[in-house]
Amino acid sequence: MPSPARPRPATAERILATAERPFLAHGYDGTSSRMITAAARVNLAAINYHFRGKRGLFQAMLARRLDALHEERLALLDAYERAAGGETLSCERILAALFVPALGLAREPKRGGTDFLRLLGRAYVDPSPELRAFLSERYAPSIARFKDAFARALPEIAPRELSWRLHFVMGALAYTLAGTDAWKLIAALNPTETASDQRLLRRLAPFLIAGLQAPLPDLSGDDPIVSLADSRAARGAPSPAPAALPARDAQRAA
Repeated sequence: MPSPARPRPATAERILATAERPFLAHGYDGTSSRMITAAARVNLAAINYHFRGKRGLFQAMLARRLDALHEERLALLDAYERAAGGETLSCERILAALFVPALGLAREPKRGGTDFLRLLGRAYVDPSPELRAFLSERYAPSIARFKDAFARALPEIAPRELSWRLHFVMGALAYTLAGTDAWKLIAALNPTETASDQRLLRRLAPFLIAGLQAPLPDLSGDDPIVSLADSRAARGAPSPAPAALPARDAQRAA
């Protein structure tokens, strides 16, 4: 786990508290340093002095929320393992330890709520190597704990293949958190559903578990999917569009 943060000077705390709202509202790219300094009533040099620029301030804002989130996830994983009494946890339980604390955060506006989760999702897919390295290095012990738990739950999956699958799992989760389409879709299909984050989890978790437990891929010989795509590209033929479902079937699929 990350080491405890040292107390910050009052000016740095004011900048950090002020920066969270515009970052949540406008994202990283849409928030300028001048917007933050004007709201915090400090000069531009203060961000560079205390945080080494906007990127460092953004990382500090993420860590302010993420440190507690990862601690909650590990505590829940520990509790599940104690309750299992030495038995191997299921993938469902491990995913629950990942998701349940995030769902709790989503319901607490004072901790950033769903806006923070969406900002976090965008941060995970940010192309900046510096930001991605910050997230992976700071939370490496937590990531390793969950990877070990999945390895015990899926002993038939080789470590390298498991790493790929967990990469895809986290990518799907980051994409889901980063956008608003999933929440809009759920609201449209279930206008009376208030706990949309729980409904989203119930739809996402079986999909992720199926991917984790899927049969091992056959990596020998030609891949029929790649071969078909290559042959179409060579002929200049467009890829086939997915067939549209009738309205009644589309509702069932949803």
